[in-house]
Amino acid sequence: MPSTKVIKNRITSVKNTKKITNAMYLIASTKMRKVKTELDLARPYFDIEEREIKRIFETKSNVDSMYFYPETGRKPAENYAYLVVTADKGLAGAYNHNIIEAAEEEMRRHKNIKLYVVGEYGRQHFHKHKIPIEKTFLYTAQNPTFRRAREIATILLMEYRLGNVDEIRVIYSNLKSGADSEVVVQKLLPFDRADFGGKPKAESRFNHDPDDKGEDYEFYPSATSVLDNIVPSYVAGFLYGALVDSFCSEQNARMAAMSAANDNAEELLGELSIEYNRVRQAAITQEITEVAAGAKAQKKKRLREAAKNE
Repeated sequence: MPSTKVIKNRITSVKNTKKITNAMYLIASTKMRKVKTELDLARPYFDIEEREIKRIFETKSNVDSMYFYPETGRKPAENYAYLVVTADKGLAGAYNHNIIEAAEEEMRRHKNIKLYVVGEYGRQHFHKHKIPIEKTFLYTAQNPTFRRAREIATILLMEYRLGNVDEIRVIYSNLKSGADSEVVVQKLLPFDRADFGGKPKAESRFNHDPDDKGEDYEFYPSATSVLDNIVPSYVAGFLYGALVDSFCSEQNARMAAMSAANDNAEELLGELSIEYNRVRQAAITQEITEVAAGAKAQKKKRLREAAKNE
């Protein structure tokens, strides 16, 4: 049985660890609120871009762009580019593991893949397993900004325009309503016209203007040129949203992990407190027993000395 000193040291250690995990919980919560606010401020700009793309397809029926699937003769993709967004560190539950698992599943499905990685965790994982990476973005995943998203978009769009890749996909973790997250494998390019046309479509990342009735407009020098100029900025906006979603999901996972660590620390402190009281009580009982035994021995000694004197 450990001594009271050993148990007290363990209690102190657990309390210090609990202070750290509680601080990490509060920091993660603050970071998540801040970056969400920044995305909300930028969102109207991307709303307008999406509405303009929608307006083009509603106005012109024969727009041809390299960024969109052709209306006929669509070919299956052969070369893929994957942007994998991970965290820079652990202590976030299964956040990184789930993203890596989704990326490896995609690599098993497709042979010709180019990996573009954001986040130190992903870089270290792929290097460790000798999986080639086309490019790693060395800035951290802890500070998602539109400037960084635009840099990533420029590189990916260049590969796409040169014909080195047929399809671009993004693997990231999306924070849904509440506290649930899910790993998303989202096709970025080429776009499907139905996503922007007047036909029923799946919910998009950015909201649409319900008042946009699709009036007739003139585009200069052409609708295709206008569309090709809008798409790069829209792609950067999509990537910025994905980076922010990933960051928020990471912070949410870290908050959940730190909350669980705090709960475990409280439970451990309760168990250690009970053990400390038990050991302390046993020590007190032992001391009382030793004192009583000593007093009893002294009494016997005095009785023997008194008997000899008689």
